[in-house]
Amino acid sequence: MKNIVLVHGGFVDGAGWEGVYKILKQHGYTVSIVQNPTISLEEDVAVTKRTLATQDGPTVLVGHSYGGAIITEAGNHPKVSALVYIAAFAPDNGESVGSLIQNAPPGAPVPPILPPQDGFLLLDKAKFPAAFAGDVEPEKAAFMADSQVPWGIGATTGTITEAAWRTKPAWYLLTTEDRMIPPDAQRAMAKRAGATVVEVKGSHAIYVSQPKAVADLIEQAATSVKTATA
Repeated sequence: MKNIVLVHGGFVDGAGWEGVYKILKQHGYTVSIVQNPTISLEEDVAVTKRTLATQDGPTVLVGHSYGGAIITEAGNHPKVSALVYIAAFAPDNGESVGSLIQNAPPGAPVPPILPPQDGFLLLDKAKFPAAFAGDVEPEKAAFMADSQVPWGIGATTGTITEAAWRTKPAWYLLTTEDRMIPPDAQRAMAKRAGATVVEVKGSHAIYVSQPKAVADLIEQAATSVKTATA
């Protein structure tokens, strides 16, 4: 299976996938990057489905962070053969990112999310590098903090109607140094989704800091599904 669609999460845009994109392209994959407005889950799912509709065959759908909620819903698209979660939320039916955050384990790091402004969320710029991008080079982490995309409250409250992982195979890259989504929460979501889990020592921005580890898991999913359907 040669088609890969990459879906970014909140506070960032698709440019962060560049390292992963380059590796996958070098290995012969056709890679599309979705630019989600991150205003509402419904709209982000629709944008993702538009990209899926352009694929010429079976596709691996990949989501980072909030992108995991997007692929959980958009993954029901008939062209999606596998789901890959990268330090991502994997909600079940009726759940939202907001409901999952509220149930964070005791003692877990609290993401430095500022009070909403006009219905949008941002991370504290000064705390962004440590919380989101702990293993990203400081200059790049500062750029990520200063180029944040406001994350709509509607994106965090949008609920899943049909969790695609209930019917499609899933893989999960768990980041053990994550200070946005606690590793234990990632582990629980991955287990519930029946995902094949790979743990990597890295921050929430693993897709930026360690693109090879991310690309390796995506390729594992693409190869496994191809073998299963061959």
